[in-house]
Amino acid sequence: MSSSAAAKRLQGKTILITGASSGIGRSTAFEFARTAPKNNLKLILTARRIDTLKEVAAKIGEEVGDGVQVLPVQLDVSDPAQVKSFVGNLPEGWRDINVLVNNAGLVKGMAKAPEIADEDIAIMFNTNVTGLINMTQEILPIFKKRPDGGAGDIINIGSIAGREPYAGGSIYCATKAAVRSFTDALRKELIATRIRVMEVDPGQVETEFSVVRFYGDKAKADAVYAGVDPLTPDDIAEVVVFVATRKENVVVADTLIYPSHQAGAGVMHRKS
Repeated sequence: MSSSAAAKRLQGKTILITGASSGIGRSTAFEFARTAPKNNLKLILTARRIDTLKEVAAKIGEEVGDGVQVLPVQLDVSDPAQVKSFVGNLPEGWRDINVLVNNAGLVKGMAKAPEIADEDIAIMFNTNVTGLINMTQEILPIFKKRPDGGAGDIINIGSIAGREPYAGGSIYCATKAAVRSFTDALRKELIATRIRVMEVDPGQVETEFSVVRFYGDKAKADAVYAGVDPLTPDDIAEVVVFVATRKENVVVADTLIYPSHQAGAGVMHRKS
């Protein structure tokens, strides 16, 4: 499909991306803007770091001009009260959301039971699972008001970890398995509508995500990628925009993306 056809399908749409200050979320914002730079696109970018979001918004403006409007909004998806007031607090003209990209997520530590810290369990579930579900419940009523049972796209960023649990990742893997189950059930619940529910599951991607896993220890994070050529956030962003720009009756339900050196959660070839 030509890029102009993709742009046409994004014409006038409002796209909401959570966790948009870095990594996959940030790249996805740029990819949408580059795909439809002159198509009255509106991007709502949320994250906890408002200053970083404002920088992202300014960079998108520099790159594509004013054909894309960008609204940075501070939001911690792990806080149910913030999520519940989210739509009501949006400015007039920004509430008619068409695409929700549930990207906000994190992993903390590599601890194994019984040494897993309570706060790590809580933050992973509150962000990756409860936050994603709450965001979906906040946005779905907007989708459901549209004719023919409703219309809109929900794109959940899952992980290979949700399919193949690994030692030292039990909690993170459990959260991503929960996302997968929620996504599949939601698709069945919305079968009579034009609301598409899609999941994109990355394998190994090099982002700030690994630095967060190791509590800010960059050297430990870098060691994970030694001798391999991991995916970049841009690689995942391309797939997110691809699934969002298919014809309305096409649901790319489920996508698993590896770098070429990977064939499973722990199956990798490292160059010596």
